[in-house]
Amino acid sequence: MSDETPADDRSKGETSTDDVDWEMAPDSDAEFPNDPEKVEFIREIAEDIYGESSESRQVSAILYRVSDLYDPEGDTSPEEIYLNVRHIMDIKAQGGLDR
Repeated sequence: MSDETPADDRSKGETSTDDVDWEMAPDSDAEFPNDPEKVEFIREIAEDIYGESSESRQVSAILYRVSDLYDPEGDTSPEEIYLNVRHIMDIKAQGGLDR
């Protein structure tokens, strides 16, 4: 029996079926009415937190994508945002793209 945890498996590029949570992504049937004020507010926050660290830039990018939900010209869904954030967190957990 191995002492490895599912996180150890992920670091090797393996994913256990118990660890996959894509099915937990929010339902795309949700309605996000056009709301220019909300778009502006969320994007202002995104600009405020954008900084030198990769983490602040990632959070800023996530917020900007969330604002797209309320922008009539935005092209995203809750699933896309969720899966993108999950992908970013998986890459971070593995030590980044340059490992």
